[in-house]
Amino acid sequence: MACSTMKATPFDALICPLDGEALVRQESLWRCEKGHCFDIAKEGYVNLLPVQNKRSRDPGDSKEMIAARRRFLSEGHYRPIAQALSTTVLQQAKSAHTLSCLDAGCGEGYYLRELIDAASTQCDISSIGLDISKWAVQSAAKQSTQCAWVVGSNANLPMASQSVDVVLCMFGFPVYPEFARVLKPGGALVLVESGVDHLRELREIIYPQIKATPISEAQTIESFEHHDSQSVKFSIQLESQAQIADLLVMTPHLYRASAEGRAKAAQLSQLALTVDITISVLKRGVC
Repeated sequence: MACSTMKATPFDALICPLDGEALVRQESLWRCEKGHCFDIAKEGYVNLLPVQNKRSRDPGDSKEMIAARRRFLSEGHYRPIAQALSTTVLQQAKSAHTLSCLDAGCGEGYYLRELIDAASTQCDISSIGLDISKWAVQSAAKQSTQCAWVVGSNANLPMASQSVDVVLCMFGFPVYPEFARVLKPGGALVLVESGVDHLRELREIIYPQIKATPISEAQTIESFEHHDSQSVKFSIQLESQAQIADLLVMTPHLYRASAEGRAKAAQLSQLALTVDITISVLKRGVC
């Protein structure tokens, strides 16, 4: 499939997190009909996470985690994941139709930027990256103006119902009822989850023992039908203590590992790793 003109634009079907009314952009803010206003930060993102919906003062990944993830991903270690994901998402595009996409838990925006680059030769795309961490969204907004960047929660997506073609959920926390609400009938939920061997070599170092991870089977989820799954498995070689430290900091393993395990990892200057993930496509029913 090819489109005559390929462009990437920020998604704009946002709703007020306080009353559900449509938001309209007015210069440096978003406003709803009832007068609620949300300022656009100097970096270009908007915070649509009301304080009453926060479970902590600074929810989500920390500034340090985001910085580590940005460094690690910019070095291309996970590019095969980004390539496979982009191919999967763009298969959902329809002729003469702008593909609208939400990255629910976008982090610092790496995968969404890679998707936009891939789409530039195939179709128009309108995208939004959302994360509960303001540090993640701030970092993402600094790196790209082609998306709408929003601080928000998957539990209460500040987006109009039936407004997107694809929802991405990368190593995140899927909230299926909300994903079903914002997806158009027939739209796709693309889940990326860790496989059994994902980062096994690191886990064997930092944990006294690693638990066998059961292979997940296709689940029956209300409003969704399992459409397809694929495994992406490859090896990477980390060549410095700094790279290993960034990988550890950007994952939950940093906080789950014992002090002894973290100390062992800090002694490493090289590490060969297996990357093992599964990409699943679930389709929203048309009813």
